[in-house]
Order: sequence, then structure tokens, then C-alpha cells
Amino acid sequence: MKTTIVSLIILLTVFFIPSCNKNPVDSTGYQPKEFQDGWQVSTAEEQGLDPQKLKEVYQAADQLKNIYSLLVVKNSYLVGEKYFNRQSVLIANPIASVTKSYTSAFVGIALQKKILTSLDQKLMDFFPELDWQKMDARKSQITIKQMLQMRSGYPWEEFEGYLNRLFARGNWIPLIKEFPLTSAPGSRFGYSNLTAHLMGIIVARAANRSLAAFATTYLFDPMAMKIAYWPTDSLGYHKGGGDLYLTPRDMAKFGQLYLNRGLYKEIQLIPAEWVTVSLQPYSFNIYGREILSYVHQLDYGYFWLSANSGSHRYNFSWGHGGQMIVLLHDLNMVIVATAEPQAGFDDAAWQKEKAVMDLVGKFISSL
Repeated sequence: MKTTIVSLIILLTVFFIPSCNKNPVDSTGYQPKEFQDGWQVSTAEEQGLDPQKLKEVYQAADQLKNIYSLLVVKNSYLVGEKYFNRQSVLIANPIASVTKSYTSAFVGIALQKKILTSLDQKLMDFFPELDWQKMDARKSQITIKQMLQMRSGYPWEEFEGYLNRLFARGNWIPLIKEFPLTSAPGSRFGYSNLTAHLMGIIVARAANRSLAAFATTYLFDPMAMKIAYWPTDSLGYHKGGGDLYLTPRDMAKFGQLYLNRGLYKEIQLIPAEWVTVSLQPYSFNIYGREILSYVHQLDYGYFWLSANSGSHRYNFSWGHGGQMIVLLHDLNMVIVATAEPQAGFDDAAWQKEKAVMDLVGKFISSL
């Protein structure tokens, strides 16, 4: 009962208390205002961005029923910001699988701090409680690198029939044994929420602290960001693959950090080389077909994607429902979009998600 009450208080703080505050951003427009969170604001004109194109994307966003926020950063200045559907600059929401890109950053930091020693370390090394001798022998060869690349060999749960079994469980560690390998480790891409969560557990176990404590010490506190809420599994491990709660402005800070190759105020929070190797693709055209109208050629790095829109090639982090952090290196821009969380994976949920992603892709195409 005590745990339930504490959880309820956290959720009330995240969702309802902020809504009682006056929104510092003009609800009728998209010009950001100064707010005590470290962001400097500017205008599209001052930063060399066509104001008409910015206006058009916000007009289009107004037509979407499920979008929560759209932020545009140019030359490290916040130049566009608007909240929709009773959201505000103060409200944090679950960012779904965008969390995976944060977990990727934590791996890079752990390597820099010698908490992890190599990307060639094996999955089995961090789960000694399992009887590896009674499993498929190939599982003993799965590496951290293969997990980050989504090339572990474990099922692409959504397409191979394992998604319901995955989310029905509170403890995913036994699934290391229970889920079969559907390909040899390293041989084929397969989007695995299981291995993303296990990657978070690996960092936590190697660091001998919770993933939230690790993240707060090495990333969030130095950047004046805050974890509003982060659910855990039944063992108390934070979900390395999803549902970290952050504000859109803090998501934009993370995007700007990657755009700056891990440098924040002259402090190298993430190794520059890690940013480079994280963003480069290791699996190409991962769906084998086009699934979006304005976002093409989806490739995969270390829990980051890359794509084309118009003449631009960019990296992005993608979460179910339409959560996005986009890194436009050639334009020195970051775009953040958040949207209503989607519980299901049916066509109706996908159409909502697709609408947000194509909104962003069409805007990028216009630049």
C-alpha cells in the first residue's frame, strides 16, 4: 500500500501540479520565452532559418490531435516552441524508446569511466545467476556491441510474436533463457526491447548503483536536467529500453549535447568518439521497405537511427507514439517532438505516430 501511495504522489506531481502553473510559452504562437533552465532563445530570422517554413510546420502541428510539443533549436538557440493538448513547458511525459538513446549514452560514459571495459564484453558476464550451460550456446557469445546494434539474435518482438509475452512479465531476466535466438548473434538486425532493457541492467550492475543514480551523477545533474519519473521492473531495475519521463526542453538539451559531440559548457560529458560510433549506421534499410512518407532509408547505429528527408541526412531517436529527438548536423539544428503515448501497436496507433513523424520529416524536407 505504501508503494502504491508513493507512486500515486509521483504521478500527481508529474501530470497535475505542473498544469497549475502559468505556461511561460505563449499558447497562441511558437516564439519561445526565457525560462530558468539554461536555454537561450532567439528568432528564426536571427539564426538564419526561414520564418515562413517555421510558421508552416507549427500551423500543420495545430491540426494533429495527438501531438504534445514541437521544439526547434538552431545554432544552440531555441527558436521555435509550442505545446498542444493542455501540455506546457513544465510537464514531463514518457518518452518511450527515445530512452534507448540515453542508455546508449550511459554505455559510452561507463566505458570512459572504466566501469565497463569493452564493447566485446559478453551478455553472460553480467548475469551469473543464469545457467548458461543449459541454453543455446550462441547466447554465450552475445556482446554489448551486438546488443547496442540490435543484432543480438533475439527476436524482433513486434514482428515475431513475442511482444505480448515480453510486456506481460515484470522480470525480464529469465527471458534471456526463454526467448529463442531467431538469428545468429551479429548476423541480422532485430529490434529487441529485451536486450535494450538488459543493457540498462548491465550498466547498473557494473556501476553497482541504480541506472537513475548513474544517469543523475554523470549526465543529468551536470546539465541541470531532471528525471521526473522512471519506472522499474519487478526487481527494481529502471527500464533501459523505455518510458523515462522528461520535459521536451530537457530532451532538446540531450539532442544538443550529441550535436556538440558530447561537449557541454566545455565539459566532455560523453566521449566525442562514442558519439561518432553511436550515430554511424551498422544495419541498413532495417524495415526492408518504406514505412513513412517523408522519412526514408532507416538505418541503425547504437540505439540511434539515421534517415533521409529531402536533401538532408540526419540522426534521430524514436519512441512509440511519435516521440523524437532529431539531429540535423548540416543545419546545426535539433528538433524535438512529443506526442500522446500509445499503449497499443495496432494500425490506429501507428497512424497517429506516423502523422507526427511525417510532420517532422516534411519540415526537414522543406529546409
